[in-house]
Amino acid sequence: MSYTIDLSGRVALVTGASSGLGAQFARVLARSGAAVVLAARRTEKLRDLRTEIEAEGGDAHVVKLDVTDPDSIRSAVAHAETEVGTIDILINNSGVSTTQKLIEVSPADYDFIMNTNTRGAFFVAQEVGKRMIARSKGSAPGTFVGGRIVNIASMAGLRVLGQIGVYCMSKSAVIHMTRAMALEWGRFGINVNAICPGYIDTEINHHHWKTEQGQKLVNMLPRKRVGQPQDLDSTLLMLCAPQSHFINGAVISADDGFGV
Repeated sequence: MSYTIDLSGRVALVTGASSGLGAQFARVLARSGAAVVLAARRTEKLRDLRTEIEAEGGDAHVVKLDVTDPDSIRSAVAHAETEVGTIDILINNSGVSTTQKLIEVSPADYDFIMNTNTRGAFFVAQEVGKRMIARSKGSAPGTFVGGRIVNIASMAGLRVLGQIGVYCMSKSAVIHMTRAMALEWGRFGINVNAICPGYIDTEINHHHWKTEQGQKLVNMLPRKRVGQPQDLDSTLLMLCAPQSHFINGAVISADDGFGV
């Protein structure tokens, strides 16, 4: 018996959609029928992705978003809902990192990571969550009561890794943020869950896996391989599906066993 996840009629906002995992998340949601709102600072890349999605018959829209700026967050969410409709699904994906020892981290480095990965993720979810709660209470229009929020954390939020300590701290906070939101917002039909990806091959890090250091890292992994963005498709769709109403506050590792 086949099983399909149909997101027709749903509107999904994907942050950090200009490349990597965010772009893949947008593609798979669009292929499942959702109208996707592509959000990032680099709108030229978003426009290219929109063209790609529309060529496949999908529905995609572009908004400029800087998650470190609360005004930009409010403006982007309002723009998305005005142009496309109320947001039913949020993929909270924006993230940055640096590679350095903890004693080398400057205040600017620390703020760069925390402002995007933790503070930015929180206020994006808060802005969308406010609107989902208002719909649940009947004080705002919308065809779908409740919602799905998927925070993209990292296996580094569960297991400390060398040279990216502040990134690990930021993603650990996202994991606890997910649980706190699930606890407070579940009564309104909003399901908040997190995915913790392992090492994934994207255009940003693709060159690294060919280097000597990259090969050493690959050989340390349980199955001596890195993942591909599409390896997260099924997990993402499960958490976004209408049928996933009983999954709330889950933190799902998708790391090929690295965290075991």
